[in-house]
Amino acid sequence: MSEPKESKASPMRPLPTFIFASRWLQLPLYLGLIVAQAVYVVHFLVELWHLVDAGMGSQTALQALITSIGYKTATPIVTLNETVIMLVVLALIDVVMISNLLIMVIVGGFETFVSRMNLEGHRDQPEWLSHVNASVLKVKLATAIIGISSIHLLKTFINADNYTDRVLIAQTVIHVTFLLSAIAIAYTDKLMSSIPSQKH
Repeated sequence: MSEPKESKASPMRPLPTFIFASRWLQLPLYLGLIVAQAVYVVHFLVELWHLVDAGMGSQTALQALITSIGYKTATPIVTLNETVIMLVVLALIDVVMISNLLIMVIVGGFETFVSRMNLEGHRDQPEWLSHVNASVLKVKLATAIIGISSIHLLKTFINADNYTDRVLIAQTVIHVTFLLSAIAIAYTDKLMSSIPSQKH
C-alpha cells in the first residue's frame, strides 16, 4: 500500500487573509495598555516617595497623602499615623494588583487573539501562559477584579466615617456581584471544558 500523501495547506484567499490580518489592529490597544501601566508605575513611585517623606516628618508629603486617599478627621493630622499608613499601603497594593491585571490582559490577550509569543522554554515564561485561552483568561481576569474590589472595599471600611451608608452598601453589593459573576464564569468554563471529555 502506498503511503497517503501529506495534505498541503491551501493558500488563503485574499478576503480571509485580509480578515485574519485585521487582528493586528489590536496591537495599538495593547501598546496603549503598556503606556497606562507606565503611568501606574509613576503614580506608585510618587505615592511611595510621599509615604517615605511623610515618615521623615514632611508636612507637605503628609497632606499630599491625606488628599490622595481622601482621609478626613475632625482634628487636623500633624503626624503620620497607623490609619494613614494602612490606607496608603492598601492604595499601593491596589496599584500592584491593577498592574498585574494589565499584564494578564496584555500578554494573555496578545497571545490568544493576535500572535504567538513563542515563549516556550523561556525561563521567565508565566506559568499560566502555557495553557491560556479565552476561557482561562476570563476566569483569571474575574479573579483579579475580585482581588482589586476587595482592596477597595477594605479601604472604604477603614475610612468608613467619610462615607455614607449608601456608599458602603453600594460597594458591598458591587463586590458581591463581582464575586457571583466570577463563580458563574468559572462554573460555565468548567461545564464547557467537560463537554469535549464526554464525547471521547
